[in-house]
Amino acid sequence: MTSNELFICRVCGLAQPDMPWGESGEDPSHDICDCCGSEFGYEDSSIAAIQKNRALWIESGAKWWNSKVMPNDWILEQQLENIPFRYR
Repeated sequence: MTSNELFICRVCGLAQPDMPWGESGEDPSHDICDCCGSEFGYEDSSIAAIQKNRALWIESGAKWWNSKVMPNDWILEQQLENIPFRYR
């Protein structure tokens, strides 16, 4: 896992200000992703959970959990490309 991957939400691909799963990739912060609303360590606790929650989020319109921080030029497909391969 590269250091950049340590800052990416495994569900939606949004870069986070802090490492959602810590430096080891094993210690969830339990913070909430501003984009998809996933709680790190809960909705992304397994590959199956990640894929399920991503599908549900996209199917429901991929709405931002905290719309106040949504970039004006946000493009879902570009953000999804940030997801590390092992979590797709």
